[in-house]
Amino acid sequence: MADIYISLGSNINRQYHIEQGLNALTDAFGLLTLSSLFESEAVGFAGKAFYNMVVAVKTELSLAEVATILRTIEFSYGRSQDAKKFSPRTLDLDLLLYGDVITDTPAQIPRDEITKNAFVLWPLAELAGQLTHPTMAKSYNELWQQYDKNQQKLKKVPLVWANENRER
Repeated sequence: MADIYISLGSNINRQYHIEQGLNALTDAFGLLTLSSLFESEAVGFAGKAFYNMVVAVKTELSLAEVATILRTIEFSYGRSQDAKKFSPRTLDLDLLLYGDVITDTPAQIPRDEITKNAFVLWPLAELAGQLTHPTMAKSYNELWQQYDKNQQKLKKVPLVWANENRER
Protein backbone atom coordinates (compact mmCIF):
# COMPACT_ATOMS: atom_id res chain seq x y z
CA MET A 1 0.00 0.00 0.00
CA ALA A 2 1.45 3.36 -1.03
CA ASP A 3 0.85 6.75 0.51
CA ILE A 4 0.40 9.20 -2.33
CA TYR A 5 0.02 12.97 -2.45
CA ILE A 6 -1.82 14.77 -5.24
CA SER A 7 -1.90 18.48 -5.96
CA LEU A 8 -5.23 19.91 -7.15
CA GLY A 9 -5.56 23.26 -8.84
CA SER A 10 -8.06 25.28 -10.85
CA ASN A 11 -8.47 28.83 -12.06
CA ILE A 12 -11.52 28.33 -14.29
CA ASN A 13 -14.79 28.08 -12.36
CA ARG A 14 -12.43 27.07 -9.58
CA GLN A 15 -14.87 26.28 -6.75
CA TYR A 16 -16.83 23.93 -9.00
CA HIS A 17 -13.74 22.21 -10.38
CA ILE A 18 -12.09 21.76 -6.98
CA GLU A 19 -15.29 20.14 -5.68
CA GLN A 20 -15.59 17.92 -8.74
CA GLY A 21 -11.93 16.98 -8.53
CA LEU A 22 -12.38 15.97 -4.89
CA ASN A 23 -15.48 13.94 -5.79
CA ALA A 24 -13.63 12.18 -8.62
CA LEU A 25 -10.63 11.44 -6.37
CA THR A 26 -12.98 10.02 -3.73
CA ASP A 27 -14.58 7.79 -6.37
CA ALA A 28 -11.14 6.59 -7.51
CA PHE A 29 -9.33 6.22 -4.16
CA GLY A 30 -11.80 6.35 -1.28
CA LEU A 31 -10.97 8.27 1.88
CA LEU A 32 -9.12 11.55 1.26
CA THR A 33 -7.01 13.52 3.71
CA LEU A 34 -7.11 17.20 2.75
CA SER A 35 -4.84 20.16 3.20
CA SER A 36 -6.23 23.63 3.51
CA LEU A 37 -7.43 25.31 0.33
CA PHE A 38 -5.26 28.19 -0.90
CA GLU A 39 -5.75 31.03 -3.34
CA SER A 40 -2.63 31.89 -5.30
CA GLU A 41 -1.61 34.09 -8.17
CA ALA A 42 -1.07 32.44 -11.53
CA VAL A 43 2.59 31.43 -11.95
CA GLY A 44 4.32 31.62 -15.33
CA PHE A 45 1.52 33.49 -17.09
CA ALA A 46 -0.94 36.34 -16.61
CA GLY A 47 -4.24 34.81 -15.55
CA LYS A 48 -6.91 34.56 -12.90
CA ALA A 49 -5.97 33.40 -9.42
CA PHE A 50 -5.93 29.68 -8.70
CA TYR A 51 -7.36 27.57 -5.94
CA ASN A 52 -4.83 24.91 -4.89
CA MET A 53 -4.62 22.17 -2.30
CA VAL A 54 -3.03 18.78 -1.70
CA VAL A 55 -4.81 15.48 -1.06
CA ALA A 56 -3.31 12.39 0.55
CA VAL A 57 -4.62 8.88 -0.10
CA LYS A 58 -3.52 5.29 0.37
CA THR A 59 -3.64 3.03 -2.67
CA GLU A 60 -2.82 -0.46 -3.87
CA LEU A 61 -2.75 0.84 -7.46
CA SER A 62 0.53 1.06 -9.36
CA LEU A 63 2.15 4.38 -10.15
CA ALA A 64 1.17 3.97 -13.82
CA GLU A 65 -2.46 3.27 -12.87
CA VAL A 66 -2.60 6.35 -10.62
CA ALA A 67 -1.09 8.56 -13.35
CA THR A 68 -3.67 7.29 -15.85
CA ILE A 69 -6.56 7.93 -13.44
CA LEU A 70 -5.40 11.50 -12.78
CA ARG A 71 -5.12 12.29 -16.51
CA THR A 72 -8.54 10.75 -17.17
CA ILE A 73 -10.11 12.92 -14.45
CA GLU A 74 -8.44 16.04 -15.87
CA PHE A 75 -9.69 15.27 -19.39
CA SER A 76 -13.21 14.57 -18.14
CA TYR A 77 -13.32 18.13 -16.77
CA GLY A 78 -12.21 19.85 -19.94
CA ARG A 79 -8.43 19.70 -19.86
CA SER A 80 -7.07 19.80 -23.37
CA GLN A 81 -4.75 16.99 -24.49
CA ASP A 82 -2.28 19.62 -25.72
CA ALA A 83 -2.61 22.10 -22.81
CA LYS A 84 0.44 24.33 -22.35
CA LYS A 85 2.31 24.11 -19.04
CA PHE A 86 1.63 27.73 -18.06
CA SER A 87 -2.02 28.30 -18.95
CA PRO A 88 -5.49 28.45 -17.36
CA ARG A 89 -6.81 25.15 -16.01
CA THR A 90 -10.26 23.77 -15.31
CA LEU A 91 -8.66 21.03 -13.22
CA ASP A 92 -4.98 20.27 -12.76
CA LEU A 93 -4.04 17.09 -10.89
CA ASP A 94 -0.35 16.41 -10.31
CA LEU A 95 0.99 13.36 -8.52
CA LEU A 96 3.59 14.77 -6.12
CA LEU A 97 4.71 11.70 -4.19
CA TYR A 98 4.13 7.96 -4.52
CA GLY A 99 5.58 6.39 -1.38
CA ASP A 100 9.37 6.67 -1.49
CA VAL A 101 9.57 6.22 -5.27
CA ILE A 102 12.01 8.34 -7.27
CA THR A 103 11.37 8.17 -11.03
CA ASP A 104 10.75 10.15 -14.19
CA THR A 105 8.27 7.72 -15.76
CA PRO A 106 5.33 7.64 -16.11
CA ALA A 107 5.51 10.85 -14.07
CA GLN A 108 8.25 12.80 -12.33
CA ILE A 109 8.27 11.64 -8.71
CA PRO A 110 8.93 13.50 -6.48
CA ARG A 111 7.43 16.30 -8.52
CA ASP A 112 9.85 19.16 -9.18
CA GLU A 113 7.19 21.79 -8.34
CA ILE A 114 7.20 20.73 -4.69
CA THR A 115 10.17 22.93 -3.85
CA LYS A 116 9.47 25.64 -6.42
CA ASN A 117 5.86 26.62 -5.72
CA ALA A 118 4.40 27.78 -2.43
CA PHE A 119 0.95 26.55 -3.50
CA VAL A 120 2.36 23.00 -3.56
CA LEU A 121 4.87 23.09 -0.70
CA TRP A 122 2.70 24.74 1.98
CA PRO A 123 -0.27 22.35 1.66
CA LEU A 124 2.10 19.37 1.34
CA ALA A 125 3.86 20.47 4.52
CA GLU A 126 0.45 20.58 6.24
CA LEU A 127 -0.21 16.94 5.37
CA ALA A 128 3.27 15.42 5.31
CA GLY A 129 5.43 17.88 7.22
CA GLN A 130 7.46 15.20 8.99
CA LEU A 131 8.17 13.20 5.82
CA THR A 132 11.58 13.65 4.25
CA HIS A 133 11.94 14.71 0.62
CA PRO A 134 13.60 11.64 -0.96
CA THR A 135 16.35 13.55 -2.79
CA MET A 136 16.84 16.65 -0.63
CA ALA A 137 17.08 14.91 2.77
CA LYS A 138 14.95 17.59 4.46
CA SER A 139 11.43 17.36 5.84
CA TYR A 140 8.65 19.19 4.06
CA ASN A 141 8.29 21.35 7.18
CA GLU A 142 11.97 22.32 6.90
CA LEU A 143 11.60 23.03 3.20
CA TRP A 144 8.56 25.22 3.89
CA GLN A 145 10.31 27.09 6.70
CA GLN A 146 13.26 27.81 4.36
CA TYR A 147 11.05 28.81 1.41
CA ASP A 148 11.20 32.49 0.39
CA LYS A 149 7.61 33.45 1.21
CA ASN A 150 7.93 36.73 -0.72
CA GLN A 151 8.42 34.75 -3.91
CA GLN A 152 4.74 33.79 -4.30
CA LYS A 153 1.71 35.15 -2.49
CA LEU A 154 -1.02 32.82 -1.32
CA LYS A 155 -3.69 32.80 1.33
CA LYS A 156 -5.95 30.23 2.91
CA VAL A 157 -9.59 30.31 1.83
CA PRO A 158 -12.57 28.30 3.13
CA LEU A 159 -13.05 24.90 1.53
CA VAL A 160 -16.67 24.24 0.64
CA TRP A 161 -17.17 20.54 -0.09
CA ALA A 162 -20.10 18.49 1.14
CA ASN A 163 -18.58 15.03 1.34
CA GLU A 164 -18.29 12.86 4.40
CA ASN A 165 -15.51 10.68 2.97
CA ARG A 166 -12.64 12.88 4.06
CA GLU A 167 -10.30 13.68 6.92
CA ARG A 168 -9.11 17.12 7.93
